[in-house]
Amino acid sequence: MRVKIDLPLKIRFPDLIVLTARMENVRIETRNAELEQFGKEVVQEIKERYDLESLKDQEIIRAYRDFFWDVGIDPTKHRPAAEALIRRVLRGSTLPNINTLVDAYNLASMKTEVALAAFDAERIKGDLLMRFAKENEKFVGIGMEKPLSLQGGEVVISDAEKIVAIYPHRDADSSRITLTTRNILLMSCGVPSVDERILRNATEMARKYMLRFCGGQVVKP
Repeated sequence: MRVKIDLPLKIRFPDLIVLTARMENVRIETRNAELEQFGKEVVQEIKERYDLESLKDQEIIRAYRDFFWDVGIDPTKHRPAAEALIRRVLRGSTLPNINTLVDAYNLASMKTEVALAAFDAERIKGDLLMRFAKENEKFVGIGMEKPLSLQGGEVVISDAEKIVAIYPHRDADSSRITLTTRNILLMSCGVPSVDERILRNATEMARKYMLRFCGGQVVKP
């Protein structure tokens, strides 16, 4: 399942790339001791690699921040996903525990600086389209108690029925990964100036970690 980019969006951001990968028959748990130990190793690596003062100037993180500004998201209030995770670690906080699949690809996101997302493939209806939102479209993100009414012009990804993400900022509650999810769609969320090689590396690393801690099989394109 690929993401089609709508023409007006492609004209504005001609080098925007999104990669997807499918996995089936995953087994998701709340926690896993081996994953948590591996997470501690990644955290130590991150602490040795970055510092808070210069983090925002890393090339890939800067590219995400610039894209956020371009699409009307303030990255000082709503951090790009990888930056938010890295900042959390550098401030001495523990990583969030969502479930083993999300926790696994979050580690890959931190190591590659690429925003990653995963969706329950069974809850995606039809093809995916990245486009500009229409005024007053509704979106219910993970953890939201009531629908958000969009202003119009936000970059979103929609299936045949609904918006599944405000790109690359927030995913929809309707297609989130849960303990009952078995088939997933992984998305490596590119932005201008982040080339395909970097996204492919992030995809491969995330798949490796998810296979290690959640099992399943990779679905060939």
